[in-house]
Amino acid sequence: MNALKKSTLKTKGLLVAASLLASGAVLAHPGHEQASSFMTGFAHPMGGLDHLLAMVAIGLWAASMGGRALWAIPAAFVMTMLLGGGLAVAGLSVPFVEQGILLSVIVLGALVLFAKRLPTVVCMAIAGGFALFHGAAHGMEMPLNANGLQYALGFALATAGLHVVGLGFGQWMAKIGTSLVTRVSGSVIAVAGLVLAFV
Repeated sequence: MNALKKSTLKTKGLLVAASLLASGAVLAHPGHEQASSFMTGFAHPMGGLDHLLAMVAIGLWAASMGGRALWAIPAAFVMTMLLGGGLAVAGLSVPFVEQGILLSVIVLGALVLFAKRLPTVVCMAIAGGFALFHGAAHGMEMPLNANGLQYALGFALATAGLHVVGLGFGQWMAKIGTSLVTRVSGSVIAVAGLVLAFV
C-alpha cells in the first residue's frame, strides 16, 4: 500500500472517529441530572460539541507549538479544569461559564488557524483561563457524594483523551507536510464556536 493510500485511510479513520464522538452532540449540558459515575463524567466532554471542539483545539494548538508545549498546554488545561470543578463543587460561583466556554472554542480555533506562536507560559495561562470555565461547568453537575471523585476522574481522562486526538492529528499533519489542514481545522473550530454562540 503506497503512502497516499495510507494517508487517505488514516484521514477517513479520523473523520469517522470524530463523527462518532460528535453524533448527537450540540451543547454540553443536557441530561446531567444523574451525573454519578466515571462513565457519566467521561461522557460529559464527549457529549457537547462546545467542549469537544475546545479540547481538540488545545491538542492542535499544542502540536503546532511543539517542544515543551506538547505536554505543558494540555496539562495546564486539565489541572486548571479540575480546579474549576472543585471551585464549583465548593459552592464558589464562576461567572459567565457558558460564555467562557463558547469564547474558548472561538479563540482556541483562531489560535490554531493563525498558528500563533507565544511563549509556552503564556499559552499555559490562556489554556488555564479557559479551563476554569470548562471545569466549573463539569463541577456544577458533579454529584456531592462518593461518586463525585469517579465523575471527576472520568471527565479529566476524557478531556486528556481529546487533547491527545488533537495532538496526534496536528503532529501527523506536520509530519506529512500539510500543516495547512491543521490551520483549516482551526478555522472550522472557530466558526463552529461562532455558530454555537448564536444558536
